[in-house]
Amino acid sequence: MLETIAVTLIILWVLGLVSSYTMGGFIHILLVIAVVVILLRLIRGRQL
Repeated sequence: MLETIAVTLIILWVLGLVSSYTMGGFIHILLVIAVVVILLRLIRGRQL
């Protein structure tokens, strides 16, 4: 499920980069942080 959320966030981020309807760089920073947190949870979950 987390992988699906990560893929969705990445797709939305790319669409935000392509489209002109964004809130500046703030929304991109939030999406990058969200993807990093999800990846960290996946990595830690596999080690435990």
